[in-house]
Amino acid sequence: MEFSVVQGDIAAQSADALVNAAGTSLRMGSGVAGSLRRNAGGPINEDAMEEGPVDLGEVAVTDAYELNAEYVIHAAAMPHYGDGRATEESIGDATRNALERAEELGCASLVIPVLGTGAAGFSFTAGARAVCEEIAAYDADTLRDVRVIAYSEREAGELERIADGVR
Repeated sequence: MEFSVVQGDIAAQSADALVNAAGTSLRMGSGVAGSLRRNAGGPINEDAMEEGPVDLGEVAVTDAYELNAEYVIHAAAMPHYGDGRATEESIGDATRNALERAEELGCASLVIPVLGTGAAGFSFTAGARAVCEEIAAYDADTLRDVRVIAYSEREAGELERIADGVR
């Protein structure tokens, strides 16, 4: 599947669904989750936690409230147990499950961050490769506009280089 790379705050994006980089408890803490929680303007954290906990690699869906989206897909690439570290497998599973859930919801557009990095401790470069490879291999029905987002300019440049090698 074709996808693009964008730089910025995921909470400022417009799409049918935004993907939250979640842990298995679905509690929305810092980073991507914090930005979505602060900007949603509703009880998104409470809604997410009511859907959890979920197994590692699984997803849950909540309303997006005041975000410019219909849904937030909470993709659990990070365990909230043990060492709390994401793995290539958990990142791949969470990415694929987020894509599948977006299709089940009839979404045409999706914005997804590089899951499993930051607080989850996985290397940004390896995480970006895992996310991009899953998206590139995915056979979409309804999804037409998939954007992988990085917050910083430096990470967006790295993500673009990785995406170019995968596409």
